[in-house]
Amino acid sequence: MRHLTSLRYIDAVAKAGSIRGAAESLAITSTALNRRILALEEEMGVPVFERLPHGVRLSSAGEILIHHIRNQISDMERVRSQIADLSGVRRGHVSIACSQALLPYFLPHQIAHYRKDHPAVTFGVHLRDRQAAEQSLVDHSADLAIVFEPVRMADFMTLIRVHQPVHVVMAPHHPLAAKETIRLSDCLAYPYSLPTVPFGVRHLMDMAAQKSSYRLEPVIESDSFEFLRNHAVAENIITFQIPIGLSDHTMTGEMITRPLDKRDVPAGVLYMGQLRGRTLPVAAARFAAQLSTTLANRYEVS
Repeated sequence: MRHLTSLRYIDAVAKAGSIRGAAESLAITSTALNRRILALEEEMGVPVFERLPHGVRLSSAGEILIHHIRNQISDMERVRSQIADLSGVRRGHVSIACSQALLPYFLPHQIAHYRKDHPAVTFGVHLRDRQAAEQSLVDHSADLAIVFEPVRMADFMTLIRVHQPVHVVMAPHHPLAAKETIRLSDCLAYPYSLPTVPFGVRHLMDMAAQKSSYRLEPVIESDSFEFLRNHAVAENIITFQIPIGLSDHTMTGEMITRPLDKRDVPAGVLYMGQLRGRTLPVAAARFAAQLSTTLANRYEVS
């Protein structure tokens, strides 16, 4: 496996954009790391990195090489996972790129449930916007991506997709709290906050407003759904989120939710997927199966 060590070194330098920075993370000297790179470049007959005044970046040949390296590393992780599975020891690492809505409740509970039976499996959970999530699959920094209303899906193989209607979030004493389903026009009569433009919920709200000739004028905008929820209660205004980002206990205490009328704002779609054409490591594949079952049981499958 010694050749994989050299490949991991190249990958680390590419990610750090600096030989010195990569050397620190790899716990070797920058001189030794540079020798490894020079030896590889001499073997290949082309420079892998362009040397810059304040770091390095991949050359055209390096861009081709790094794709091969990440495929090799990913394949070895899959093989290790399969071998461990044969011995009855579920090991491995699962890396997930996901929308912010998955972070507060859904993924913590799902990972805890999985690790209860497979404590040797480790996880990496990374917040990525709708566009960056797919790129994380392409560069193998994530095994799975779970995103709401993705921007593009050229390299995305969908494992499951479920409907996520937009909900109004507010304090129990807000005037709209008495309604079972809320029209968009009712919401716009009160102060409200919205997530910023890159988020799927904002995309759905903007599309609905354009279709109805409404003008969205939020009093607060933020890229933090946790802030939006807490601020809505603190100031007794409303905000908008999807069910998977809300606690199962939202209906009690200081916060309640009501669905927006789908005639005004159609439900969005939450996608879970992997890189097209890739075979997932055992741990990632089994965790994906667990998530698929949970999502199918909780929400309407699209």
